[in-house]
Amino acid sequence: MTSAPEQRMDFIREIIAEDLRRGTWGGRVHTRFPPEPNGYLHIGHAKSICLNFGIATEFGGKCNLRLDDTNPMKEEEEYVASIKEDVRWLGFDWEDREYYASDYFDQLYGYALALIRKGKAYVDSLTAEEIRQHRGTLTEPGRNSPYRDRTVEENLDLFRRMGEGEFEEGTHTLRAKIDMASGNLNLRDPVLYRIMKSFHHRTGDRWKVYPMYDFAHGQSDSIEGITHSLCTLEFEDHRPLYDWFLEELGIHHPRQIEFARLNLTYTALSKRRLLRLVNEGHVSGWDDPRMPTLSGMRRRGYTPESIRRFCDLIGLAKKNSTAEIELLEHCLREDLNRTTRRTMAVLDPLRVVIENYPEGKVEWFEADNHPDDPSLGTRKIPFSREIFIERDDFMEAPPKKFFRLSPGREVRLKHTYYITCTSVERDTDGRISTLRCMYDPESRGGSTPDGRKIKGTLHWVSALHAAQAQVRLYDYLFKDKEPDFGDNQESFARALNSNSLKVLTGCMVEQALREAGPGSRFQFLRHGYFCVDRRDSSQEGLVFNRTITLRDSWARVQAQEPPPGGDTQRGKVSSKT
Repeated sequence: MTSAPEQRMDFIREIIAEDLRRGTWGGRVHTRFPPEPNGYLHIGHAKSICLNFGIATEFGGKCNLRLDDTNPMKEEEEYVASIKEDVRWLGFDWEDREYYASDYFDQLYGYALALIRKGKAYVDSLTAEEIRQHRGTLTEPGRNSPYRDRTVEENLDLFRRMGEGEFEEGTHTLRAKIDMASGNLNLRDPVLYRIMKSFHHRTGDRWKVYPMYDFAHGQSDSIEGITHSLCTLEFEDHRPLYDWFLEELGIHHPRQIEFARLNLTYTALSKRRLLRLVNEGHVSGWDDPRMPTLSGMRRRGYTPESIRRFCDLIGLAKKNSTAEIELLEHCLREDLNRTTRRTMAVLDPLRVVIENYPEGKVEWFEADNHPDDPSLGTRKIPFSREIFIERDDFMEAPPKKFFRLSPGREVRLKHTYYITCTSVERDTDGRISTLRCMYDPESRGGSTPDGRKIKGTLHWVSALHAAQAQVRLYDYLFKDKEPDFGDNQESFARALNSNSLKVLTGCMVEQALREAGPGSRFQFLRHGYFCVDRRDSSQEGLVFNRTITLRDSWARVQAQEPPPGGDTQRGKVSSKT
């Protein structure tokens, strides 16, 4: 028997470990990740992916990838491809266990027939609105449909004709016959099948009726031999319905366990809202780097390691809460700081001419790609008479504690020489256009024979060799920590942060970045972490996305592991029940 490492124990792992101890499933652990292919996966799905695949790995079990494709009106092959890409990118492998609910349409249809024959399902001819009116409320019981007592033969005939496409959409549904007075609204004769004459991305035009998600979900788990069906809390009230189906059908009955879904500050994780952002043009698409989709985060420069670390830190809980986005950013900075090569980039260039440096001369300086990791190697940096520095690294009349460049002040150029500003030139609008400077030839490498100390060190690029680039600076997509999305287009638009994207053109970066491949990550000294845009960048037009700044507002976090057997959510969260 395999058991989970003690330091990772939580209430779900405790249940699984106890099941294994008792031999409940014959020593098996089999989970699944079951997304619907009606949108792109987001950071909330990452929690479920890490949980299901992680538990299978820890307990020596298996995890399936199953696409719950029961609604052809909203599903597309594009979403299927993106889901598979995202799961692989996060570092997980379902091997040969790629399944679809549509694989089981024949079997599910047979289950529906079995329920009809048992008198546990009937064809209802109420409209959708009439079904809602009959359903009742949380305080009032529902009313039986006038079609609830149709005979088994009549129900079998009508359901067969529904499947053959004889009836129009909305005219009939197949409903379970449970209890219209149940305190659980999910048990008030839920719809099992509806007529949908839509093309399915896998089965084509074969089917004219499609199972509801609630009917397909638990039975698909059963067909696949799942032992532990891990669901988010909104499915807790659906569990009695899933149990009813499995018990009435007399088939394999997985154990369903619910956990709190991921909520994140400054973020929308509802598929409906994410789709709205795309359809209304607030973002450039599902992979816009401001989106919390895994494809958007990948394009922005997030690493799968940082996301897995974040999911581990927030842990599992039985009560809904909201994680602080700063914790996610902290995990990202930690990973990027450890793994990312350093380079220099000037985002707002100011031309500097070093007057006593020989014209036409070029020197090459060797620089470490990472101060703490020699395995990342070194690079050669060209130095010439004309360079670019950041415009805000110069002030004509600086305050007392300004240690960068100003008239008559000496600073160090990273990796190379000391320079002193001697004069300033302006363009016709009065804006500073060029700085004239002198360099100290004896300061090569950042030190001088007299040992004088220089407080200011500037990053720079050689004007002769620099590559020009566009740089995109991103901020949160929503203004408030807990956005008020409202119910209409105006309130939704008001929640958006109008400064979530700033595009800088004419930026100058080290020449070696011309060869950087899509998705390559770098730390631009003093600016933050950036990556080459996967979609828009090319050697002819470099585009860099700022992944995250250098400042870590979560540095105060002391990640605490939960007590053994506890369900405490790790990391800092704000309670939101």
